[in-house]
Amino acid sequence: MIPYGKQDISQADVDAVLEVLKSDFLTQGPKVPEFEAKVAGHVGAKHALAVNSATSALHIACLALGLGEGDWLWTTPVTFVASANCGLYCGAKVDFVDIDPRTYNLCPKALAAKLEEAEQEGRLPKVVVTVHLCGQPCDMEAINKLAQRYGFRTIEDASHGIGGKYQGEFIGNGRYSDITVFSFHPVKIVTTAEGGMAVTNDDQLAAKMNLLRSHGITRDPALMTHEPDGPWYYQQVDLGYNFRMTELQAALGVSQMQRLDDFVARRHKLAKRYDQQLAGLPLTLPWQHPDSYSGLHLYVIRLQLEKTTFSHRKVFELLREEGVGVNLHYIPVHTQPYYQQMGFEENDFPQSMAYYREAISLPMFYGLTEQKQDKVVAVLNEILDERT
Repeated sequence: MIPYGKQDISQADVDAVLEVLKSDFLTQGPKVPEFEAKVAGHVGAKHALAVNSATSALHIACLALGLGEGDWLWTTPVTFVASANCGLYCGAKVDFVDIDPRTYNLCPKALAAKLEEAEQEGRLPKVVVTVHLCGQPCDMEAINKLAQRYGFRTIEDASHGIGGKYQGEFIGNGRYSDITVFSFHPVKIVTTAEGGMAVTNDDQLAAKMNLLRSHGITRDPALMTHEPDGPWYYQQVDLGYNFRMTELQAALGVSQMQRLDDFVARRHKLAKRYDQQLAGLPLTLPWQHPDSYSGLHLYVIRLQLEKTTFSHRKVFELLREEGVGVNLHYIPVHTQPYYQQMGFEENDFPQSMAYYREAISLPMFYGLTEQKQDKVVAVLNEILDERT
């Protein structure tokens, strides 16, 4: 089975992890700060806070921005559930904004219309989480203009996006948002096995997230209520969590970052081959906004179902039967039972549902050979040639 995504682990990666295993620190040592500096330096951010998952990064980002009971968090329905759940973790309410039909990202026009209505109803969001689906950045300049007008804070969920660019600058530089979050899950562009990171240019937000990722405990006398009792002393000054990243994960991340540009370049080469070889099929291929340089975590096709008698499900199942491990990213969050209990209905966000009924993620990863990619194309051709 050709998987839709897969990590690429080099001997240098293995050696980096083994070095930590033989060292004095398996956690809370020098590798986590080194990894944070690597990421911050690459994307052009002032601060980077490594944590055990991107979900944890979203959680502490929301808390640092003061999201709480009575507040609203808005995001896109076409994302993993964590982009919305992070608001619920904080006691806030969650709503969604439909997607742009070309980029599949949160639509700035739909956001503007919803904000205008929400302002009249007195339910403006405190936080908007934009999701760079597949690695393509949202139209952050347009969204930032709305943030300035309506007063909400912005988190970029760039779980798919490290190594990508917006307007010629790396995603994560903070030009148009308060905090950006990256994921290092094994199928992502860079992996630490499990792991995530929040980056920001705001000193106070960084300090708050640093506190929250480790139980709310500090050894900094400046943050304590009185002078330390001794060199052993610490204080819990907030209610935090155990969201720390281990030294083993960070060592892998440091090593992987050396190849980030190569990882993304390879994905672009593979995407170009897909574009060329799939052009004649009844498919809508990924569209790239001219302001963006996608990290290309995913390559999503949409079936033109009016041109085939095969259903979406049938094409998906036939691909898997032939050894092509396709997937679907994502089931719209508002259709999940947990969210439907809140009153959401499928047709609340029609563009998201149209996407869901047609989308299939094809294999896309650094180690995908052209031979295996050709098999993916050949199987898809065979299936769609038999569509009538």
